[in-house]
Amino acid sequence: MADTFPPDYARARAAFLAAAEEAGARRRTFTLPGHLGPDGGGLHVDTAVLGPPDPAKLLVTVSGTHGIEGFCGSACQTGVLLREGVAKAAAGAGTGVLLVHALNPYGFAHLRRVNEDNIDLNRNFVDHGAPPHNDAYDAVHRTLVPDEAAAFTPGELVADLTALRDRLGPQRLQQAVTRGQYRHPDGLFYGGDAPAWSRRVFETVVAEQIAGAGHVAYIDLHTGLGERGVGEPIFRGGRDADARERARRWYGDALTDSEEGTSSSTPIVGNTATAVADGLGASGRLTAITLEFGTQPGPEVLLALCADNWLHRHRPPAEAVRSGLKRLIRAAFCPAEDARWRGQVLQRAREVFDQALTGLADAKHTEHG
Repeated sequence: MADTFPPDYARARAAFLAAAEEAGARRRTFTLPGHLGPDGGGLHVDTAVLGPPDPAKLLVTVSGTHGIEGFCGSACQTGVLLREGVAKAAAGAGTGVLLVHALNPYGFAHLRRVNEDNIDLNRNFVDHGAPPHNDAYDAVHRTLVPDEAAAFTPGELVADLTALRDRLGPQRLQQAVTRGQYRHPDGLFYGGDAPAWSRRVFETVVAEQIAGAGHVAYIDLHTGLGERGVGEPIFRGGRDADARERARRWYGDALTDSEEGTSSSTPIVGNTATAVADGLGASGRLTAITLEFGTQPGPEVLLALCADNWLHRHRPPAEAVRSGLKRLIRAAFCPAEDARWRGQVLQRAREVFDQALTGLADAKHTEHG
């Protein structure tokens, strides 16, 4: 199982490509211009497709939307969908499987949640001409991103974050921080001021490999929220009237909904499922979830994000990626040294992929007529 969670982006990508080739998948690569990995290698988004070129039904999984979270997502794609043959078995005359690997390859390679421009890709799918500003973030930004300092002092930041949490309450603080913000390019959960390269790539994938399907089961693989090792399916989209109820039928009582306040995630804006919904339009059906694997308590995850933000504001990328502070963000988003966590992740991924494929198989063709 350990080799399912390679220690770096390059080896994760190599394992994915090898497994995709062995499965007979059709592959495509998009190369990030102007940036290299810490090892000097290129950075790429790779897609692998099994099944017919124009399927009526399509399972789509995405890894690495949040960079470092790609270790988990890649393991689910490579280990379960490809090596265990789940994708090949599911692909048939009317059903396809599309795997999008390392949507944010820069963050994956440099052990960051954000991309090469400090953009949270899962907040970037908005109209940047009229971005949904988050006034509540303005009030907490300076605590999360303190003024220039010669050294990072975790103790002081923990005290400041604790005071902020006590004043606002845990839920209000989480909402302020994580909803997405568009005024502070150096801050956390920054959605950018224009479509990021990865967004443009994904929109191309949607247009060329997803948009023609009648029904799409969409799973974006993430880590960092919820109970450790538990894979929480969070409803993320589908614009037809039956979308929420359909997702509940597929995923059962475990399904949560940020908008209804039942999820470990507060409501967010600009996530990747938006692009799929836009691409399908009124002619297709979308049943979209985030599959979120818990790692550490929220305060520890927030500390890791603040530490990583400080590190990359004060150190060049090649130096930052080797810093001892990286142990915090690894623990927060990829505790791959924990064999029990790895086992829970893969088992839950099997269950959820099976639920999605069963849901697609049971869906009536009239749903997308």
